[in-house]
Amino acid sequence: NGGTTSSNTDGSITSTVQANTDAGFSIVSYAGTNSNATVGHGLGVAPSMIIAKARGTPNGSARNWFVYHKDLGASAFVYLDLTNAQVTSNTTVWGGVTPSTTVFSLGNEPSVNFDGENYIAYCFAEVEGYSKIGSFSGNTSADGTFVALNFSPAFLLVKSSISGSYSWYLFDNTRNPHNVGGLALFADTGAVEYSSVPVDFLSNGFKWRTTDGGVNNADYDPYIYMAFAESPFKYANAK
Repeated sequence: NGGTTSSNTDGSITSTVQANTDAGFSIVSYAGTNSNATVGHGLGVAPSMIIAKARGTPNGSARNWFVYHKDLGASAFVYLDLTNAQVTSNTTVWGGVTPSTTVFSLGNEPSVNFDGENYIAYCFAEVEGYSKIGSFSGNTSADGTFVALNFSPAFLLVKSSISGSYSWYLFDNTRNPHNVGGLALFADTGAVEYSSVPVDFLSNGFKWRTTDGGVNNADYDPYIYMAFAESPFKYANAK
């Protein structure tokens, strides 16, 4: 709020939080303990997606980006920086505990909770007419799956949760100002822009126009996504 941070003692680990509850977004800094813990996120509602990363390690060990997504559950995670499929039946990352309105939980996975290491977590909660975090099924058709958002997206991030062959696809309405759009960037690689993933950004959601397995193939369900609105309905002017 207003660019200020505050100390949050809601969890067993005291965190430093900067939160914009209207936008459903908070940035959380905390220090690891190497044991099961909870961390206050400051949103006032349960986050639907969390992205966490070690800021630095005492011994220089590499750490991945870890992602919690509500439709995968707290006993699963995916990597933001790898194409790997979701890891399931795991309680070492998010403790197997669904985030609450005040805290998210951690197990003892070193990449999110190691004694002496500092971490950053980006927490996202859905806001009606502004953001949507969910999942969908592909249909393996050029007349592809339609995903309702209740707004026109400006930003879309998509990943097949069960395929280890496909990246996180990132689309936006600046590089794709007209339908059919098809310019994708990838969160997990430094590859150049890919130009062959047709998608329509509609007034109330998005629709695939491709059989690309990275975004629209029934064999790779479910796909998880996070989307943000071009003009949030809550604040948009009538036309």
